[in-house]
Amino acid sequence: MALDPGILMYITPLSTILGGYILLRTRKELRSRRVRDNAIKTGMIEPASIHPSINHNRCVGCGSCVAACPEHPGHSVLGLINGKSHLIGPTDCIGHGACFDVCPADAITLVFGTERRGVDIPMVKSDFETNVPGIYIAGELGGMGLIKNAIEQGRQALENIAKLEGRAEGDMLDVLIVGVGPAGFAASLGAMEAKLRYATIEQDSLGGTVYQFPRGKIVMTAPATLPIVGKVMFRETTKEKLLEFWEGVEKETGVKINYKERVEAIEKTEKGFKVRTSKGVYETRTVLLTIGRRGTPRKLGVTGEDLPKVMYRLIDPEQFRGQKVLVVGGGDSALEAATSIAAEEATEVTLSYRSAAFSRAKEKNRQKVKDAEAEGRLKVLMKSNVKLIEDKAVKIEHNGEHIDIENDAIIISAGGILPTAFLKKVGISVEAKFGTP
Repeated sequence: MALDPGILMYITPLSTILGGYILLRTRKELRSRRVRDNAIKTGMIEPASIHPSINHNRCVGCGSCVAACPEHPGHSVLGLINGKSHLIGPTDCIGHGACFDVCPADAITLVFGTERRGVDIPMVKSDFETNVPGIYIAGELGGMGLIKNAIEQGRQALENIAKLEGRAEGDMLDVLIVGVGPAGFAASLGAMEAKLRYATIEQDSLGGTVYQFPRGKIVMTAPATLPIVGKVMFRETTKEKLLEFWEGVEKETGVKINYKERVEAIEKTEKGFKVRTSKGVYETRTVLLTIGRRGTPRKLGVTGEDLPKVMYRLIDPEQFRGQKVLVVGGGDSALEAATSIAAEEATEVTLSYRSAAFSRAKEKNRQKVKDAEAEGRLKVLMKSNVKLIEDKAVKIEHNGEHIDIENDAIIISAGGILPTAFLKKVGISVEAKFGTP
């Protein structure tokens, strides 16, 4: 029986639209499969930070998480395969958490670590208080390294502290804030706004980990809310511009920060805590730890590592102009150091990494390394290990062979040792997260 012409008038365009949708979705899925398979093939499967774990029994395949990812479409972090969302570019995920916010099916959980690689995280409750009543943790130490999220954690942690009953008496503080990175700076402004009796100490400089970034590094951030200041509309800016802004806020608000002061011990007292530092003693009701995760730089443990030419962070690439430099490591800091120094005139830069792939680094940094190597500005030694450091040379094992390279300076970017011993001494529980919230 022939269809009514009136019905055909509607079926034809609907079929065209449906066919186009299916074709577009199929193309996207094929692309997602290619990205995922390439990540597996190249070993780029370990997320560097907090990342989404997707429950495929709940996922409805709407694609909201894919579209909401701030890294999309520049990088393929999430994609749909067989009608379900998948983490197809793990190493490009930097922990924004936007996917979790928009999922309508509650199918996404933000987790730390993977089944293969665990991450040590201090245990904190939803109000950022640890298992030690009165001690709180926010920011990078708690696994939240993204600037926007660290600021938000610092702000919220301080709000929870401000809600506690009573106020400090005598010379006692309401809160001692340790560290003035993004979380500590936000918390300090929050303490000032709440009119708490507070003190903030920082062993180095304003900005914490941000201050330690190389000169000119682009800091990926997003709009955030700072107490007293309000909405801060940075989206992508350099280290210098961000620090300049924070310095301006420090001056305008009058927030007080005690620099070059390091915590040495925290002792429980009847009314709160006694905190001993390199410059004195504080009596406080609560403590907010907003220190970084890097702690003490991780060393190689080889002879010669104590030579003056060995350092553990890059501040200014220009200081290495005309030198032979070795960079050791495979994370973003190592790749950024190697490529930025290689851009300086008359430098000879070698990048040494023990693994076969830069699985912990962002794609843009991996591409910079490829470009620098292709242009002859950078020599890359994968599956290599430093064996001996001498005044003017370095001995490296590479593919089973021992080679000597001339050398003037070494930058070891092998990460840092989490201050686990310090936390445990205070009584704070630290848990190894293997793909867990």
